[in-house]
Amino acid sequence: MRIAQVAPLYEAVPPVLYGGTERVAAHLTDALVELGHEVTLFSTADARTRAKLVVVRDQPIRLDPAPLKSDLAAHLTLLAEVLKRADDFDIIHFHTDMLHFPFFADRAGRTVTTLHGRLDLKDLPEVYARWPQFPLVSISDDQRRPIPAANWEATVQHGMPSELYEFSPKSSGYLAFLGRMSPEKRPDRAIEIATRLGRPLKMAAKVDPADRVYFDSHIRPLLDNPLVEFVGEINDPQKSAFLGGAEALLFPIDWPEPFGLVMIEAMACGTPVVAFRCGSTSEIIEDGVTGYLVETVDEAVEAAGRAVLLDRGAIRARFEQRFSAAAMARRYLEVYAQLQARVDIVLPR
Repeated sequence: MRIAQVAPLYEAVPPVLYGGTERVAAHLTDALVELGHEVTLFSTADARTRAKLVVVRDQPIRLDPAPLKSDLAAHLTLLAEVLKRADDFDIIHFHTDMLHFPFFADRAGRTVTTLHGRLDLKDLPEVYARWPQFPLVSISDDQRRPIPAANWEATVQHGMPSELYEFSPKSSGYLAFLGRMSPEKRPDRAIEIATRLGRPLKMAAKVDPADRVYFDSHIRPLLDNPLVEFVGEINDPQKSAFLGGAEALLFPIDWPEPFGLVMIEAMACGTPVVAFRCGSTSEIIEDGVTGYLVETVDEAVEAAGRAVLLDRGAIRARFEQRFSAAAMARRYLEVYAQLQARVDIVLPR
């Protein structure tokens, strides 16, 4: 099958540090190539991929030092390049939200759009009602709740290469927090849980400019706690040691998380996850097998205290079965085949 993968231009593919959508696009692209398909990735010049690369920008927007730049202009250029080559592909897979809808409306049946973000935003329902012909893929069933009537084709959970993270058969006796220092990720809860348990907590987190005030006013004062170590933002090669050494990953979110890649990154290392029952977590975590689902800080403290009782080998095995890049790619291939068959019946080539 001839497949185009269209990634957003904000981060590298895969990202150097933080960046979920671009990371998933990279893993999916390479897995499809491994499965024998002809794949073209539309991305920036520094993309690392096994697919054919079509360069549409010299560098990712977030890493570009230029003081003035337009992300809209960059993505319009991206869409123009895809449209120019559209007849070369059986399926065009967009990871750019709804930006392409006006340009590809006459060929929507040969596209797939994976929605990577939250959908409980004011203006989104009108967009999906206005362009109902585009087949959509959710990354969790919970993600769909704000727009249940949209043209949902499937839910495909994220995956990553099995060899990317190393399995750790035992921990080094600390709890871990990995993500962004933002209000919805609730790093304050992670600090409270670790403090009440008397366990060391290592926090590897990005501080976005938009979250700087929150971090400085609400979190930085909590970092004086002798149990807490703030290590900053880390890259993929550093995650195996960071996550693998943890007794548990704390995932104390307070928002409708569409997926949560960090949960399966921890599982790849054999590390259980203590997650608040919110958004996608109940679809990712198998309570009592790969971690624990909780609803209060009290429950989280108790769960984190018994996380060491879970079988780390079984956690890794469940990751390989459910969340490998190959498993993700096979699920997408089923979606592609369904769409291709449907369009070929209506519009034979």
